[in-house]
Amino acid sequence: MTQISQGVEFNRLMMQMRAMQMEATGKPQAPAALEQGPDKGSEFSEVMRGALDKVNELQKTTGDLRTSYEMGEAGVDLTDVMIASQKSSVAMQATVQVRNRMVSAYEEIMRMQI
Repeated sequence: MTQISQGVEFNRLMMQMRAMQMEATGKPQAPAALEQGPDKGSEFSEVMRGALDKVNELQKTTGDLRTSYEMGEAGVDLTDVMIASQKSSVAMQATVQVRNRMVSAYEEIMRMQI
């Protein structure tokens, strides 16, 4: 996957996360987020699974690049390894933050009185 398509995929994922955050906090969504109809929308679990799969893919790619660099394979630069490592780190941090927000929202829902 090229860097441009990775960036587009990451931006799409971030837009979905922001839409979910807005929905969870009860704030009105942006018009672009409201345009999703029942056919275009995704289940929350599918979105989360896709995000986790993407993070896993980034971590595997980073591990493969790191191993290739350590083995001295031609065409693998230290800069490529470091960039992949940072992408993986940022994706993991974003995933942890989403998880923390979900746990916080769940705890808040559980504290609500019926």
